[in-house]
Amino acid sequence: MNYISLNEVDIYQNENLILKNLSLNVSQGEFVYLVGKTGSGKSSLLKSLYGEISVKSGNLTVLDQSLIKIKKRKILSLRRKLGIIFQDFQLLPDRSIEDNIKFVMKATGWKGKTKIKDAIQELLQKVNMQDKATKFPHQLSGGEQQRVAIARSLVNNPDLILADEPTGNLDPQTSEEIISLLFEISQNGKTIVMATHDYDIINKFPSTTYRCENQTLTEIKTIK
Repeated sequence: MNYISLNEVDIYQNENLILKNLSLNVSQGEFVYLVGKTGSGKSSLLKSLYGEISVKSGNLTVLDQSLIKIKKRKILSLRRKLGIIFQDFQLLPDRSIEDNIKFVMKATGWKGKTKIKDAIQELLQKVNMQDKATKFPHQLSGGEQQRVAIARSLVNNPDLILADEPTGNLDPQTSEEIISLLFEISQNGKTIVMATHDYDIINKFPSTTYRCENQTLTEIKTIK
């Protein structure tokens, strides 16, 4: 089953054509890298997959939902089925780690104090951050903050995770730990599409890789 399907898709940013005539299929359980220089369209492609950038031509389907001229309420419904991870973590600085995750849960309809508390503990255990629940973001390292961001992305048990430069602000060793964690999550049946410019990561954790360049998307061979 294709969790992502693009056929003859053009992606614009503020009326500027960023990527043209894209075709791409991503199946359940795949781990896909998007590589390319800054400004090549990696982030724009990811944004189109979660409805941040609207697509007006071609065919674009994510988790069986067409995103061509999609209505706003359907975008919100789709995003509840996705996990999205950003380079800058986007944690709320005035809330504890536990409350950061709780905020997302309540925003997406979770109810029941005990249920929420148990789920938060389980999520933090998955990313080995269970002892940091009462800490605040500024008390954590960059790698720890990204682990929390990954836990937050798993709140609604998404089938598809979109990660935009998740190691961009991390040192090499911490980057490896984060990618190892993402691969572990992928091996449990999750589909992950990750934008990166870090070829060392790709060499250490090889998988299907596409390059954004000259407004096009091309698969490049990696040694697996």
